[in-house]
Amino acid sequence: MLELKDVSFNIRKDGEDMPLLEEISLHVPKGHFMAIVGPSGCGKTTLLKTIAGLNPESAGSLHWNGRNLSEDGDFSPAEIGYVPQFSIAYDPLTIDESVEAATRLRVRSATTGELDHRIDRVLEETGLTAISDRHVKILSGGQKRRLGLAMELVSDPGILLCDEVTSGLDPRSEREIVRLLHDLSRKDGRIVLSVTHSLSHLELYDSILVLHEGRVAFHGPPERLTHYFSVHDTEEVYPRLATQTADRWHQSWVKHRDSYRKMLEHNREKLIANGGLQVPAEPTETAGQDTAAATETPAPPETRKNKPATTPPAGPPPIKTPGFFSQFATLLSRRWRIFFRDKGQVFLQLAILICFPIIVTLFSDKASGNIRRYSDTRPSDVFTEIQEVQSVRADQAKVGSAVSGIIMFQVVLLALMGSNNSAREIASERQIYEKEKFGGLRPSAYLASKVAFLSCLVITQSLWMAFFVNFFGPFRGDFVQHAAFLLLINASMTAICLAISSLMRTAEQASLLSIYLVGFQLPLSGAVLALPENIDAFTRPFISAYWAWSGSVEALQTQVHSAVKSVIDTSLSAQGACLYALCAHIAVALIAAWIGASRPQWD
Repeated sequence: MLELKDVSFNIRKDGEDMPLLEEISLHVPKGHFMAIVGPSGCGKTTLLKTIAGLNPESAGSLHWNGRNLSEDGDFSPAEIGYVPQFSIAYDPLTIDESVEAATRLRVRSATTGELDHRIDRVLEETGLTAISDRHVKILSGGQKRRLGLAMELVSDPGILLCDEVTSGLDPRSEREIVRLLHDLSRKDGRIVLSVTHSLSHLELYDSILVLHEGRVAFHGPPERLTHYFSVHDTEEVYPRLATQTADRWHQSWVKHRDSYRKMLEHNREKLIANGGLQVPAEPTETAGQDTAAATETPAPPETRKNKPATTPPAGPPPIKTPGFFSQFATLLSRRWRIFFRDKGQVFLQLAILICFPIIVTLFSDKASGNIRRYSDTRPSDVFTEIQEVQSVRADQAKVGSAVSGIIMFQVVLLALMGSNNSAREIASERQIYEKEKFGGLRPSAYLASKVAFLSCLVITQSLWMAFFVNFFGPFRGDFVQHAAFLLLINASMTAICLAISSLMRTAEQASLLSIYLVGFQLPLSGAVLALPENIDAFTRPFISAYWAWSGSVEALQTQVHSAVKSVIDTSLSAQGACLYALCAHIAVALIAAWIGASRPQWD
């Protein structure tokens, strides 16, 4: 049973509290199918999110099976299913793969047979068995809604919240979805609450809740809706609502709600007597508990998220959420599958992997030239000595500038690779991730899977760049040290852009900021022009490209190192300092990525 007692939800606007929901009181028994309707902006989705715990109630309390959600802990992930307006499946996957991934992330299965049985049962319940091998990207709107329902049903939730799952569908598909939700409400006493703007097919619902400007204007049987609002057709309800204020409608409803509640109870008793509804017994509560629940002061909104969920007093054993390693393995496997099925992304990665090293080697001839040494004997005249000094310096300038430029070129290209690797990695799937996190996904498992996937790209790109350039344009120094710094600059920029991706709300914001970040690496590194000392001291600690370039230059042969030093104005740092700086960049970026992945960013 779900019960709301004077629930309100406010937001701060211009320094004042603005109510989006006011004093919502509802009693929804097991096996009940309820529609939440009302004009746009009346608070339908806000109410659904408040019930789900995504919006902390500002006042009042919510109760689920005898448990005060405001005080005793929120729904456990297995107790509740939430189907949002957006698609919660990846386009490259098939229906079967999407449901399997959802099951592996939400339900701990003892055996593979148990897992397969659960998947098959859910596909059958939602009518997707015959098309389970179809890819998500080719599904119709109605089929995607069914898939969303299937992915929520894997944990057998006792309450299912549906937000506009019939929007944008043709009349036939809309009726099929409403009929499916009706049938799901008759299974195991499941409560189904469906937010909809449509006033069609209301006869399939057990009750209709009408909201107007965040307040209850009506809650009763669908056949009494037109009578209550004194209209001839349901389509006239919304214009009728606009004729009075929300307070007037609510005051009118308060006078009549007891009689309409009795109607709902009578209809329910009739349905049970006819065998149309079979539900488990409600958990027993003592009178003292009822009194306490009604008189206690509601806890602060934060308690719904800070307190652990308690075990329901009755029913089957609770479904356990899979552990870290199980979720990690599922996410990593799914990420690689999505990667290889995205032909555009695979082609881009291969093009970058092949073309970038080739571009670097085009400049290798200038860097491979000999640097003339000073003769061991002193020239016989001053003119010859001056010529020798000029020749040596010319060779040093030619080779030194070429080597320095090629190293920085590699560094910037790998920084660009890192940005391409991760700038959209989290932000592009923000909605799906937030939905999966709501269903029990551990942020640690999610972030670890991203780090593991990106690490494979970073290692492949960096080592291939190092080996290719060394083979076709020999690096004149310690190859291992140079390869290590190329690896670190790629890892550093990948981690930083991953952090940006986790902190930004949209993929466009993350991509734009990452592009700017890479663009400033070259001018602020000091490899081309030395910055003023007061600016350089401030910017240098944050420029990954400088530390990778400086560390690679320090790994050069003595003569080549001297040549590079002769043409640059920027002071170089010791290899140890460069190593520690890049590792610090990676560590700080991963911490920032963890913060972004952990905090709720549900739209």
